[in-house]
Amino acid sequence: MPRMLAIALSVLLTLPAFALAQTTGKDVKQKAGETAEAIRDYTVERKDQAVAHARKLSNDLEVKIKELEAKASRASGETKVKAQQQIDELKQKRDQAQKKLAELKEASAASWDAAKTGFADAYRDLRQAYDKAAGEFRK
Repeated sequence: MPRMLAIALSVLLTLPAFALAQTTGKDVKQKAGETAEAIRDYTVERKDQAVAHARKLSNDLEVKIKELEAKASRASGETKVKAQQQIDELKQKRDQAQKKLAELKEASAASWDAAKTGFADAYRDLRQAYDKAAGEFRK
């Protein structure tokens, strides 16, 4: 019986490594969405952790937006015009997410749930706009 338990345990421990090797772009998008939605699970008692998590999400996406900007600057013609429009849209959505992050930082216990939802929604919109723009750059 102990040998069977050891075998079962070793199989279970190797599954995550195999699953990780099978990660797809869709999985990454889903994980990003889940990460943003995780903000909704924070209680007001964990406000500092929620704000830190939200700040990290925003900073990580800001780096990716700057990478798209660099690619857009190297484009030409109609491609450049369309890319710049998408970058402008991303910046507007980024500004909205930053505003919601500020509201999250300042939220009281009474406004906590609305602040969490506001940031999660703004970040989701920003992430979707980024994914759309990034998809256009791959074409």
